Amino acid sequence: MSDVDTLKQLVQKYKDLKKEISKVIIGQDEAIDHILLSILSGGHSLLIGVPGLAKTLIVHTIAQTLGLDFKRIQFTPDLMPSDILGSEILDETNHFKFIKGPIFSNIILADEINRTPPKTQAALLEAMQERSVTVAGHHHILAKPFFVLATQNPIEQEGTYPLPEAQLDRFMFSIQLDYPTFEEEVEVVKATTNDENPKVNSILSSKEIVDFQHLVRRIPVPDNVIEYAVKLVSKTRPNSENATELVTNYIDWGAGPRASQNLVLGAKAHAAVNGKFSPDIEDVQAVAFSILRHRVVRNYKAEAEGISEKQLIESLF
Repeated sequence: MSDVDTLKQLVQKYKDLKKEISKVIIGQDEAIDHILLSILSGGHSLLIGVPGLAKTLIVHTIAQTLGLDFKRIQFTPDLMPSDILGSEILDETNHFKFIKGPIFSNIILADEINRTPPKTQAALLEAMQERSVTVAGHHHILAKPFFVLATQNPIEQEGTYPLPEAQLDRFMFSIQLDYPTFEEEVEVVKATTNDENPKVNSILSSKEIVDFQHLVRRIPVPDNVIEYAVKLVSKTRPNSENATELVTNYIDWGAGPRASQNLVLGAKAHAAVNGKFSPDIEDVQAVAFSILRHRVVRNYKAEAEGISEKQLIESLF
C-alpha cells in the first residue's frame, strides 16, 4: 500500500475513532484530539484538570478504541519504583524470577502523578524516553506501541510533589481539560444517570498504530515550516534575540530543542489526520499551546500580575 493510500486510511480511521469515543465522552474534543495526535506521534501526554472531568474515563475509552493493553497506576505517597517496574523474587527452584510490573503494557495511565515522591516519578523516565526499563541490572524492552498518559489535579497541592522540568519535558503535550458547556453537561448527566452502558468497539490494532506512526514520520515538511517551529521555540527563551518583550519580562526559562522536535512531529500528525500531505504553519500553531505551556517557566512577576502561560504563548504568534 502506498503512503497516499495509508494516509487516506488514517483519515477514515481517525474519524471512526472520534465517533466511537463520542459514545462515552461528551465534549472535550480538543483534549481527545491532542491525546490521539500524541499517540500517532509516539509521544506522551499530561492531562490537567479538576476532579470529575472524566480524565481517567477518556484514557480508558481511548485504550478500548485502539485495542491496546491498558494498565492504571494510582500514584500515592507510598508507591515504590518496584510497584511500577516489577521486581525479582526467589522461586521454589532457588532461581530469581522477574515479575513484571504494570509498566509492561501499551497504555499506562499514571493517575495523579504528582502525589508520589520524585524517586518513584523518576522510575517512569527511562520507560518514557527509552521504551525500556532496567531492573536488578537486567534490561527489559517494552512492547510497542507504548504511551504514558498522566493526570494531575491542579487545585490540591498539599502533600504533592510537583514534576521537575526535566520530567515535564518528556511529555509531548500538556492538555488542559476545562469544564463542559451547559449543553454538554446536560448531555453528560442524561447519559450517566440511566441504566445504559455504551459498548465501544476497537478501531485500530497495535500494528496499524505502529504503521501510522511510521507514516507520520515519513511526511515531508517544508523548510519554512521547520524554521517557523524552531523560531517559535526560540522566542520563549528570555535571552534570545527573538524573544518578545512579554517573554523577557515574565519568563525565567524557555523551551528546549525537544519542543521544536515535538512541534514538527505534532504538526505532521495534525496535517495527516486532516488529509494533508504536508504540514503548514497553521498545523504548527494548532498544537503549539499544548506543546509549549509546560515548558515555559513564568517568574514571580508574571504570577503577581496574573500573566498566564496562554497570554505569553499567544504573544509569540
